[in-house]
Amino acid sequence: MHRGDGDSQTASWQWGVEADATQDDREARELSQLPGDGAVRRADLQRDQSVRKWGPVTPSATVIGRAKSPEDDLSDSIRRLHEERHSAMAGHSSRMHHLDKLRVSHALCNDLSLTPWQRDCVLGVMSELDLTAFGSQRAIPKVALVVIRHIVDREREHHLGLHDDEWIRGLPPERLTDLYDQFESLTDEAQFTQLAEKHGLNITSLNRLRRVLREQLDENELEYAVHGRNPHRDPNLPSLTSRGMGAEAGD
Repeated sequence: MHRGDGDSQTASWQWGVEADATQDDREARELSQLPGDGAVRRADLQRDQSVRKWGPVTPSATVIGRAKSPEDDLSDSIRRLHEERHSAMAGHSSRMHHLDKLRVSHALCNDLSLTPWQRDCVLGVMSELDLTAFGSQRAIPKVALVVIRHIVDREREHHLGLHDDEWIRGLPPERLTDLYDQFESLTDEAQFTQLAEKHGLNITSLNRLRRVLREQLDENELEYAVHGRNPHRDPNLPSLTSRGMGAEAGD
C-alpha cells in the first residue's frame, strides 16, 4: 500500500531519521543484529539494581485441587501439599525445620507484642540463619529469643543514635549518660525475662549468643533481612496496599 509524504515523514520522525537523510544514513541507523547487541548495558543493569529497595513479594496464586463447593474445605492431604507438609515430597525434613523456625519465632514475637516490622525482621533472619553455629544452644526457641532481643535492641539503639560511634565520641559525658539512661533493653522487661528463663537462658548466655549471632549476620549478610519482602523492588512502583485501596475506591 502506497503511503503519502506525510505518512513517510511521520514514520521517519518516529524512528529518529531525518526526512532528507540519504540512503546510506538510513541503512547505517538500522537495528544491529550482531552477537551481544541485544544484551542489557552494564550501566543500565547497575542502575536498575541500585534504585530498588525493600518491597512486598507477591505470593503465588497457584493452588492444587479445588473444594467441591464454596462451603466445603480442601481435604487434609491437599492442604498438606499446599503447606509442603506431605512426607512424600522431596526435602520434607528440611522444609519442616524451616517452617518450625518461622512458626516458633512468630509465636514468640506475638507473646512479646513486637511490631509487625520487628516481627518481619526476626522472621527474615531466622528463615536464613544456620542454627548449627550456636552449638548446644541451637534450639529454635533459644535462638529465636536471641534474635528477637537483637532486633528490638538494635531498633532502640538506632532511635537514640547509640549505633553511631563517631557521633557518640563527640558528645559530652553528661549527654552520653543521659542517652544510656534512656535506653531500655528488652532484657529489662519481665515478659522477656520469663520466656528466657523458661527456655534456660540468662543474661550471660544471651550476651554470649548475641555475639555469635552478630558474627553470623555479618558473614551471611543477614543484618537487615526482612521476611516476605524483596530488597530489589522499584520503590516507585505502587504498593499492593495502595492498589487495593484504589480498587475499593473505584468500586
